[in-house]
Amino acid sequence: MACERLNTYYPLTISISKQQLASLPAAVYDSGAIIIDSPDAIPAAIEELKKAPVIGFDTETRPSFRKGVSHKVSLLQLASPERCFLFRLKTIGLSPALAALLEDESRLKVGVSLRDDFHQLAQLGLKEPRGFIDLQKYVKEFGIADNSLSRIHAILFGQRIAKGQRLTNWEAQVLTEAQVNYAAYDAIACIRIYRHLQSGLFLPETSAYMKKQE
Repeated sequence: MACERLNTYYPLTISISKQQLASLPAAVYDSGAIIIDSPDAIPAAIEELKKAPVIGFDTETRPSFRKGVSHKVSLLQLASPERCFLFRLKTIGLSPALAALLEDESRLKVGVSLRDDFHQLAQLGLKEPRGFIDLQKYVKEFGIADNSLSRIHAILFGQRIAKGQRLTNWEAQVLTEAQVNYAAYDAIACIRIYRHLQSGLFLPETSAYMKKQE
């Protein structure tokens, strides 16, 4: 594996600094995402997702700016390599069919920092999520020390994911185009990262963000 080749030569860590990240061009993505805000639209979305070799996963929650006040998860993003579906859980809840997909061990799903997402979804009835790869852990096999989606994406593709929409109101009656594109790309980016690493095209020892350990 890549990390084994690295350790043969010298110990190193691949990490991008805040300044390097800020200097990169922003990723531009016109999602073409499909918003699911009716129970009737769930079955068709799930059937399309089941055809995908890998499913990108993420969630969004309305931020709270008051101490002691929190909100349940607002949005579930599930993507195939071609299309992302945005399930508005605040409106439709976590249906048994959606929960079954997340608990299906035979369906490969990839995301980042899954523990927090699973905790949030457990409040809506998710019992035992299976079939998941947490990219936060997976990238360590390739010498990448950074944990966030934006930094991992930047290291691999030389583009930053703009985070301006992260703290917006995900329970708004109508999501803006910027919110839709941001949410969709987070799930699509997980697929891009996983497939790029799987392809063998990423050579850690040649990364511009390689740092020798002292």
